[in-house]
Amino acid sequence: MAGLQLEPTRIRNPIDFDKAGRQAGVLRAPLSRNDSGWGVVEIPIVSVKNGSGPTVLFTGGIHGDEYEGQIAISRLAQTLDPASVQGRVIMIPAYNMPAVLNDTRLSPVDDRDMNRCFPGNARGTFSEMLAHFLDSNVLPFVDVSVDIHTAGHSFDSALSTNMHYLPDADRRRRTMAAAAAFGAPYNTVFWGVDEGATFTSCVERRGAISLGTELGGWGRVNVEGVRIARRGVDNILKHFGLMEGTPETGQQNGSAGTRHMMVRDQACYSFSPASALFEPANLTGESVKAGQPAGWLHFIEDVDRPPLELRYERDGVLWMSAGPGRITRGDVVAVVMADYDDVLAAG
Repeated sequence: MAGLQLEPTRIRNPIDFDKAGRQAGVLRAPLSRNDSGWGVVEIPIVSVKNGSGPTVLFTGGIHGDEYEGQIAISRLAQTLDPASVQGRVIMIPAYNMPAVLNDTRLSPVDDRDMNRCFPGNARGTFSEMLAHFLDSNVLPFVDVSVDIHTAGHSFDSALSTNMHYLPDADRRRRTMAAAAAFGAPYNTVFWGVDEGATFTSCVERRGAISLGTELGGWGRVNVEGVRIARRGVDNILKHFGLMEGTPETGQQNGSAGTRHMMVRDQACYSFSPASALFEPANLTGESVKAGQPAGWLHFIEDVDRPPLELRYERDGVLWMSAGPGRITRGDVVAVVMADYDDVLAAG
């Protein structure tokens, strides 16, 4: 891909993606402030290239309060030996650095969710500028993207990879195979509430394999989520031939691999009809039935108002459960996933 023409960006990148060996540096994203007119935000980036093979991109910290990917990718960036690689690995452990340092989903610079800003705008807000750089100056090199997320402070999540339903059968098969190689307990094929401006959708438009994760949440570092993430990044490199070895996919429950699931329609999502304190009925990963309580809304400011029960509309396994306690009308409080069925998914 030498000589690839990239779109103009305001972000300075010291990495030559065509250069062999290990390169480590910082992206410099301009941020003019009251006390620093020429200030920049520095974002660590590492590239490891050797021999011939595909390019894998690992990203973490697109949401600042999601920690497992930041830990796993940082570890890989520090330890990956170029001599063991056949191909190219680009690692950005904490891309949305202002949100990472602020421990928030949204950027404190522009109050935007960067994962709703793609493909971005080089002359837009700070989050749009970051999104534009990733889309236009990194993705053109990439064959496989693994964007490691958790549910942050919004939810808890059953440990999973995730992907969109892809109409192209071959791309769908290859993406599901990559998910199985990553080796999380679940892989969720989903139709989201608002996906058009996400990084996953952006990678798909570029024609690359796009895999996301949800490896914990509720504002904490999930011990098993970190283990799955660290094993998963190695597994992806093995699966695509960048490293020798066979992916390790055994699960703690004794199963040999990943269980493929789907979130097919809006009935899988439980929305709150009021602002209140939410008490969930189940833990993520538990089996649930349509008609069973998903939880209760408590109006603690009105002592004589009884709790309002919310019920699941679908049978399946609880993928996401609301975490912050107090929720707002219109918030999702639970998401149920069912076993993947290719015929139903295509319907």
